[in-house]
Amino acid sequence: MSGRTGFVVSAAFAALALMVAGQGSAQESEPGERIMNGSCQGCHTVRVIQVQAMDAEGWTKSITTMIDKGAKVSKDDMPVLVDYLAKHHGPIPDGPGKQIVLNTCTMCHDLGRIKLGRRSSEEWEETLVSMLNEGAPLSDDDFVVVQKYLAEHFGVD
Repeated sequence: MSGRTGFVVSAAFAALALMVAGQGSAQESEPGERIMNGSCQGCHTVRVIQVQAMDAEGWTKSITTMIDKGAKVSKDDMPVLVDYLAKHHGPIPDGPGKQIVLNTCTMCHDLGRIKLGRRSSEEWEETLVSMLNEGAPLSDDDFVVVQKYLAEHFGVD
């Protein structure tokens, strides 16, 4: 496993180049994200939202409960917010690895990005190695579990 955890200088330079390039163009956020930022993050950090992995029905119930507790979400904004949350922070299959994905991978990526990944087992291994090189806090034992989970549920068809 030591090869997986080794630092790759070229990956670091590539990541730095991408970060610098991304700073030149401000990316417009989605309407649902703006609603989430304005309405939800007054009481919650985005981290609380990132690890919920609920479907639209679950998000609707959760938002309704939050509105009952004083959250400010208009009736017109509710479907936009639910759609955004289900797409970006929506459900993933149960199984060994799910909690690791929710607690580790979502530190940097939303679930929508992870679900669209569609990689072979070998490609998921390469991706995870890259994430380790970027600083992902993933133990050797968790690495194997997550790789298997991602390949099984988000592999190539």
